[in-house]
Amino acid sequence: MQRKITSFSLISKAAFTIILLICNTLSSQQKIKIDGLAAVVGDFIILDSDIDKTLIDLQSQGVATDNLDKCSLLGKLMEDKLYAHHAEQDSLEIDNQQIFNYVDQTIEYFVSQLGDIDKVLEFYKKEDEQTFRQELFEINKVNQLSQKMQSKIVDEIEITPEEVKQFFNDIPRYDLPIFGAELEISQIVVKPEVSEAEKKKVIDRLESIRDDVVVNGSSFATKAILYSQDPGSRSTGGKYTLNRNRPQMVKEFRDVAYRLKENEVSDPFETEFGWHIVKVDRIRGQEVDVRHILLTPEISPDAMSEAKKKVDLIRKRVVDEELTFQEAAKSFSDEKSTKNNGGVLINPTTGDTRFELTKIDPVLYNQIQRLGDNEISSPLLEQDRQGNQSYKLIMVSDRFDEHVADYSKDYIKIKELALKEKQLTAIQKWMNEKIIDTYISVNNQNKQCNFANKWLKN
Repeated sequence: MQRKITSFSLISKAAFTIILLICNTLSSQQKIKIDGLAAVVGDFIILDSDIDKTLIDLQSQGVATDNLDKCSLLGKLMEDKLYAHHAEQDSLEIDNQQIFNYVDQTIEYFVSQLGDIDKVLEFYKKEDEQTFRQELFEINKVNQLSQKMQSKIVDEIEITPEEVKQFFNDIPRYDLPIFGAELEISQIVVKPEVSEAEKKKVIDRLESIRDDVVVNGSSFATKAILYSQDPGSRSTGGKYTLNRNRPQMVKEFRDVAYRLKENEVSDPFETEFGWHIVKVDRIRGQEVDVRHILLTPEISPDAMSEAKKKVDLIRKRVVDEELTFQEAAKSFSDEKSTKNNGGVLINPTTGDTRFELTKIDPVLYNQIQRLGDNEISSPLLEQDRQGNQSYKLIMVSDRFDEHVADYSKDYIKIKELALKEKQLTAIQKWMNEKIIDTYISVNNQNKQCNFANKWLKN
């Protein structure tokens, strides 16, 4: 029950630091062979030094490596390269600009630690900056290709209720998973009202930016870097990739984006985060590359004061039992994603309404840790990533103690486990087939390895 689908993420800056430092130290002081050919998978080669780097990377991430040997690490690298090779064969597109941006951030981090680029190159024993950048780019390119290929394998996999029930029934009673203590949390959010004058100012600014792009041919990406108030996309020119099968943005945003043609720019429109304009860069089947610019109207002190009075009154009415918390949320909450559900929060990780105590967001945990069941917090002043402030009331609306998995009570979690099991089976089937179809060569020293996969084809 502990199995998980392997997820390959971009190597962290700290990991890069440790990897490059130790590998260079080993190379210069111990004179070990770091460029021996360990294996070839399709169009990719694996060097002996790559195995050393993988070990150090895992250690830097806190992964226990006592039971990992060279053979298991080589097998892991060969899996990565097999995914990446077939991602290229299937012409899966990756975001080179995203990788370049990450490399830029990595280099900037190194420079901030060591002082300037020359010291960075000297420290990591690299001949020039371009070579260093290319090395970082290639590492992250393989990781992104691997992610794309794995997503393609499992994205279309679904699971039926019958399969979930069969999966649960096949688990021995003594091996049923234990689910930790969980909470159901509800909240009421009160946002300060934006004046019509401030709203018009933002709309006029966005219309001016749109005209400069559409009429004068200015770069939308440059405008986003200069003016957008979305910290999550500003540095990349406002870029997001939307997937019709996996909604990520709010509905109002998706509705506008999916109506646009390539290179078309929307009129200003409003979401709960502020006002946007969107440009579609490219439509790729179910995926749509878009750029957006977000502007948020300024809030006056008077508006904040009125919001505080409103949230105080709501709290008093609930405490005085004039109405329930759920009724108050439906009537007065300004948070669209929760108000119709009586204020109940949805766990973004699991999709249900429960939050496991050991995995709950630290900020949220601090807000509810001293609350008893059905006790309402004092008004909390919050600020989102865009700098927008609002007031919030929060309540623990239900509590679930640690327990052995129950099919009826824990169906969503059991369904998730069953789906992962099915995805694992699909990935293993894909790997077995592709190993047969792909050119693979393992050097003689590594042929003695007892690999989990059949890399040593007869």
